[in-house]
Amino acid sequence: MKKYLLLSIIIPFFFSCSDSGLNNSNPFIPNYSFSIDLNLNLATYSNLKFASNAVYISGTGARGVIVFNTGSGYNAFDAACPNQAISSCSTMTIDGINAVCGCDNKEYSLFTGQGSLQYPLKQYRVQVNGNMLRVYN
Repeated sequence: MKKYLLLSIIIPFFFSCSDSGLNNSNPFIPNYSFSIDLNLNLATYSNLKFASNAVYISGTGARGVIVFNTGSGYNAFDAACPNQAISSCSTMTIDGINAVCGCDNKEYSLFTGQGSLQYPLKQYRVQVNGNMLRVYN
């Protein structure tokens, strides 16, 4: 009887695991499957070795990807404004520790992805392997 009780307590923990908790549902930004590798030894990405620095990478995601060093890890966000339809002004720009939407000048924190509107920045996964970062969806 004790075995069944213990088993009934442990089993729910196995089914409650998630895949890092990223919720990428945003009606304005489509889901693209991609994977890019960044070598932090290259001059283009060397700023990412230091906390509170960000790099914009074009040509992937909806409008590019912004990768940010939080000091304790890395965040990667789509560079498309999360509360605007994709248009010529919807590419975010980096302003220190914030990303700014070109359409409405709203700012989003690169630490959390949060802003003052309904949808936060669309986050991607980052895997660290020495001096290599893999950003993927």
